Amino acid sequence: MSSISKNGFSLVAGMLIAAAIGFSAQAADQIRVRGTVDSLDGSILSVKTREGTDAKIMLKDGWKISSVAKASVNDIKEGDFVGIASLPTTDGGNGALEVLIFPAAMKGTGEGSYAWDLKPNSSMTNATVANAVKSVDGHTLTVTYKGGEKKIAIPDGTPVVTFATAAVADLKSGATVFIPSEKAADGTISSSRVVVGTNGVVPPM
Repeated sequence: MSSISKNGFSLVAGMLIAAAIGFSAQAADQIRVRGTVDSLDGSILSVKTREGTDAKIMLKDGWKISSVAKASVNDIKEGDFVGIASLPTTDGGNGALEVLIFPAAMKGTGEGSYAWDLKPNSSMTNATVANAVKSVDGHTLTVTYKGGEKKIAIPDGTPVVTFATAAVADLKSGATVFIPSEKAADGTISSSRVVVGTNGVVPPM
């Protein structure tokens, strides 16, 4: 797994991780914007969303930026804390869409399993790895969280990432972004953090 400096943790830990992967779906004013950068004009980030609409996000004072770095499913071991977006499978199990390996200092962030909007019917599970099994078809993780347990298959080719640092200069036109945001009653969108794709690795969450 790619290493992250303590400075990298400071960019991500307090504001980014808890919000980006720890949102429960119960708060109506919390949304997640996914898409590509159109432009950055002062504190206004214009994004072409994955749905094809144009969104303008007001970046709050002190906003933070981060990226993701490529990791491997082989980096995951028992005791690690992970965030996995998954879909139900035809056999009644769950298949991963992406995996985030949290830094050890972030263990417990957003713990639980709840609805997620990466794809229809997807869920996000932030949990501790209790068991990891490799097979000819990929890997299967058994993860535990307060009040529950889940077994999730990780097919070969599933994106696996961890956090890394980024700079404002990375918010160039065409860059892929994931922006946990707040939508006000008047429709305005604001955020205090941005996850941007760099070095060919895009935010998969």
